[in-house]
Amino acid sequence: MEQRHLGRTGLRISRIGLGTLTWGRDTGEEAAAEQVKTFWEAGGTLVDTADVYGGGEAEYLLGQLVGGLVPRRDLVIATKAGSVPDPYRRFDGSRGHLLAALDASLDRLGTDYVDLWQVHAFDPATPLEETLQALDLAVSSGRARYAGLAGFCGWQLAKAATWQLAAPGVRTRIASTQMEYSLLQRGVEREVLPAALDLGIGLLPSSPLGRGVLTGKYRDGTPADSRGASESLGALVDPYLDEAAGRIVDAVVTAAQGLAVTPLQVALAWIRDRPGVVAPIVGARTSAQLGEALSVEALSLPEEICRALDDVSAPVHRYPDQDWSTL
Repeated sequence: MEQRHLGRTGLRISRIGLGTLTWGRDTGEEAAAEQVKTFWEAGGTLVDTADVYGGGEAEYLLGQLVGGLVPRRDLVIATKAGSVPDPYRRFDGSRGHLLAALDASLDRLGTDYVDLWQVHAFDPATPLEETLQALDLAVSSGRARYAGLAGFCGWQLAKAATWQLAAPGVRTRIASTQMEYSLLQRGVEREVLPAALDLGIGLLPSSPLGRGVLTGKYRDGTPADSRGASESLGALVDPYLDEAAGRIVDAVVTAAQGLAVTPLQVALAWIRDRPGVVAPIVGARTSAQLGEALSVEALSLPEEICRALDDVSAPVHRYPDQDWSTL
């Protein structure tokens, strides 16, 4: 699998990442092991998790597999901290919480460092410089090799990255940002992506298949074994089952039929090759589903198909996003 630099850093990662959102909840140890083995054998390196996935079980499962099934040196392990299961405070970006969470993650993962440590969300109740200092301490202590952010909007990302760049050699550069991005959700193109491109930050799209909807499996209803039918994940799929999403899915299916590939491969190839994208994070229920996603390595979409998909999924950008100088 082709390797790409993560932002303006020396870290190289596979251009498809393996997600673990369902591990420890809907995905057990045997299925997780099959996915890791399939991913590794295909040349994949980036495995993305978080301390809240499965209540910590996702990290624990990954830790059980690293070393025995796959050599630690062959994986780029990314995890996150900052989301908390508290109805009154969803995010905790305090230095104390983040560093304690990192230590707990390392313990579950069974490793003394993570390759990429990400703040899971912006915490408006904590000064941003305090949150960022936790990243500096994690990197300077060797517990994390690189630092990233997730769920930060455009101004939050730009502010954080600029603060870090103001003291080179003292503060650690923001290497990446993880945001939802797909043909069904192109909101990051308004401000997040331009900021990332300008500041040398690599984008790691989550839900690149529109929470599974872009595979086309929901066109005739909700399959019983799908995430849409899951009690824990069904609400995540519902927003992408409207009429507008249906038109985009139809276009993806038409493109797939013309290329003799699957809708999944078309949707994933489109997002993988977007400007600023380093590695879409793919979460699969089975190793067979993951194998289909990894097969996209050999596919590059023709320019005319990319243009057609761009047009049918184009978000409405008005003032101040639209370039009024051209009117």
